[in-house]
Amino acid sequence: MILLDTTVLVYAVGDAHPLAAAARLVVDQARAGHLRVNTTPEVIQEFAHVRARRRSRQDALELARAFSTLLAPLQLVGPGHLESGLALWSTAASLGPFDAVLAAVALSLEAELISADRAFADVPGLRWRSLADFG
Repeated sequence: MILLDTTVLVYAVGDAHPLAAAARLVVDQARAGHLRVNTTPEVIQEFAHVRARRRSRQDALELARAFSTLLAPLQLVGPGHLESGLALWSTAASLGPFDAVLAAVALSLEAELISADRAFADVPGLRWRSLADFG
């Protein structure tokens, strides 16, 4: 199983960026059924927040719903993930709290996590794959 970070979704539908083609490839492979991917509701929410800062709320809503459908069933974050994520956050200075909780979800599922954020490389035991590897 593969868990996607917000960066993949943002770059897949965003403007020109060095990682846009790689992100689109991941999303296209998911649509075609070649990759078994999903994410969390929090990633979808963060995507909608980021997208709505640059585009209309309607655009962000439509894309968030489309990603939610594509990546279903979404992985729910529970209290154990939160506690594990906060513990990771306390020891990994490069990792933000949101990403630490996402890493905890990936670790609990023994899932690979795809992200453009290199801070995930600092998480012991996490199978992180850089989005750049798809380019």
